[in-house]
Amino acid sequence: MPRKVDVRVLGIDPGSRFTGWGIVDVQGSQIRPVASGVIEAGDGAFVSRMVVIGDELDAIIKKHQPDEAAVEAIFHSKNSQSALKLGHARGVVLLSIGRAGLALAEYSPARIKQSVAGHGRASKEQVQKMVRMLLGQTKSYLEDESDALAAALCHVQMVGSPTSRLLADMERGVARKPKQPRQRRGRQT
Repeated sequence: MPRKVDVRVLGIDPGSRFTGWGIVDVQGSQIRPVASGVIEAGDGAFVSRMVVIGDELDAIIKKHQPDEAAVEAIFHSKNSQSALKLGHARGVVLLSIGRAGLALAEYSPARIKQSVAGHGRASKEQVQKMVRMLLGQTKSYLEDESDALAAALCHVQMVGSPTSRLLADMERGVARKPKQPRQRRGRQT
């Protein structure tokens, strides 16, 4: 049976050990949680953890068939090694999204917090509480899971209307040009 939703959004909070993910359906002004969780890459070799993240994210995308993805962008870190590892994890995430052909949006941590909690310096606990409230859930989410759902909710807010979708596409440089009528080839009379 086909989904009756306007758009299904996958939010991702990348990490080299724990990568949060969350999927929401949007139909009109209604937002409904579909599935969420945390990919636990373990403590093994770094390259093995990247394989786990990629394989599990590919399976999640295949199972839930999202239309778009929202990923938390890299923030500036004082620890360059941590930033590099996070960058590699994001690369794996972006590869999975690209292979699936999903539209991609990236948002800063401050933008995501602003969109769900009202200010860009919200604590993890405030984000978790607001994600639960916005999704009408009583269950607690894991920290990385709620961050991923917050990314999805931010995306819904940022590109919710057709006008804001067009503006967001233009900002990301992916605005689609209107289709031109096909020119007939052959003899003209």
